[in-house]
Amino acid sequence: MALIVQKYGGTSVGDTEKIRNVARKVARVKDEGNDVVVVLSAMAGETDRLMELAERATDNDPDEREHDALISTGEQVTISLLAMILKKIGYPAKSLLGSQVKIFTDGEHGKARIQKVETDLIKKELKEGKIVVVAGFQGINDKDDITTLGRGGSDTSAVALAAALKADCCEIFTDVDGVYTTDPNIYERARKLTKITYEEMLELASAGAKVLQLRSVELAKLYDVPIHVRSSFNDERGTLVTKEDSDMERELVSGVTCDKDQAKITVIHVPDQPGVAEKIFTPLSERNIIVDMIIQNASIEGYADLTFTVSMKDIAEVKNILDTVAKDINARRVDCDEKISKVSVIGLGMKSHSGVASKMFSALAGEGINIMMISTSEIKISCAIKRKYTELAVRVLHDAFELDKEK
Repeated sequence: MALIVQKYGGTSVGDTEKIRNVARKVARVKDEGNDVVVVLSAMAGETDRLMELAERATDNDPDEREHDALISTGEQVTISLLAMILKKIGYPAKSLLGSQVKIFTDGEHGKARIQKVETDLIKKELKEGKIVVVAGFQGINDKDDITTLGRGGSDTSAVALAAALKADCCEIFTDVDGVYTTDPNIYERARKLTKITYEEMLELASAGAKVLQLRSVELAKLYDVPIHVRSSFNDERGTLVTKEDSDMERELVSGVTCDKDQAKITVIHVPDQPGVAEKIFTPLSERNIIVDMIIQNASIEGYADLTFTVSMKDIAEVKNILDTVAKDINARRVDCDEKISKVSVIGLGMKSHSGVASKMFSALAGEGINIMMISTSEIKISCAIKRKYTELAVRVLHDAFELDKEK
């Protein structure tokens, strides 16, 4: 007998018939003699609908605590429906909210981080032979207020539960049947990977791949939880996200991904002296704004330009913060380019092979695609380019590294 945690996303539970399909999948796993914990998202589009209600009701200024209390209700609907259907077809089941499980988080409403998961109640229900259905995306803080984990938070809920319960596997069911070498919607020659390392998946997620939420992969790596990414709509094997083993290093590049949710910020004529960068980035950090690529040009007569990228959703807040900071540090102005994207190549083989950067730059140059910024890690190279060239860049790089071919 194994303990399996399964997570189903919004498209998988989009209506009652799809929830019945989930129930049949869960029942089969139970029939194989396994204990099963199921984590569900809200129905597709429901969280957005609730957020729009909050914005209309408050002229776009909802209270953070009440906002979390509202948007967390979508998951209560899906877990209750699944538990009802399972009981109807003869499988004892019980639905639990994050507050009932006791998924403790910090106090950051809208993007809370899980700190601890209590497992006593879930273990008790499993021991009684029940299928436990848990609301994803939510937890409680030290004041017993409902908190939510941010977009894709149900993935994080599932991995956190799998880690706390020491589950044998965490299966993430979604509307795609695995992790591909690139987005199949962008390039039809994309190839499904059978296996990928935590490190590669982290880089793919941070670079724009939407298959798994970044924090869920971080947790999986930290607690060595294998993730099996699968389709809700067929029974085929998907992609296993796991720790590195000896047969993985053959892949020089495993994938190409892109992120159009990027904007380029340049603080012009910044005094080139100690402490100035801290004054720019500390206020952004305090607002939990993630800064990605950073470049400072050469100092001329004691001044330099500082350029970096942020998510498009943070643009308004970043502008407000930096307009104040620019005055404080006597910078000339703050410029913003909202028509860029980031394209990245990722691969474990970069650790021990050279030439990836030159091949990437050559492929882009061959199509007349100018590179604005570059950032690297041990297994990733990212370039900021004009947004209108994004899909072309992905296809060109996919071909350059022959990712459609099995290695």
